[in-house]
Amino acid sequence: MTPSRPYLLRAINEWILDNQLTPYLLVDAEQPGVEVPRQFVENGKIVLNINPQAVQDLHLGNEALSFNARFQGKPWQIHIPIEAVLAIYAQENGRGMMFSEEEGNEPPPSDDGQPPRGGRPSLKVVK
Repeated sequence: MTPSRPYLLRAINEWILDNQLTPYLLVDAEQPGVEVPRQFVENGKIVLNINPQAVQDLHLGNEALSFNARFQGKPWQIHIPIEAVLAIYAQENGRGMMFSEEEGNEPPPSDDGQPPRGGRPSLKVVK
């Protein structure tokens, strides 16, 4: 089964924009493949404004997201693997979604196409 994180990111981003708010991302800048201006990273994390007025060519794909933006007047091409996104929220009120760090590491299906056996089914609380 494909991870739900990219689909939830796109949905929450659209919901924030539909409500005329500003979508912000909280990103784990220490993850491999994260390309962001390092001078703005604090405690291994960076917050990015992905409002259409702040970025160009925003692409929210299933594996990564990318866009062009300016930081202190300098152009940057930003690339972030989906697993590095820790949260998406509205800057004005903080409403949005946080993701657990383990969420992107779902076990692969078994070779026979059947779900893994053993244990009880589990549900995860999404806040």
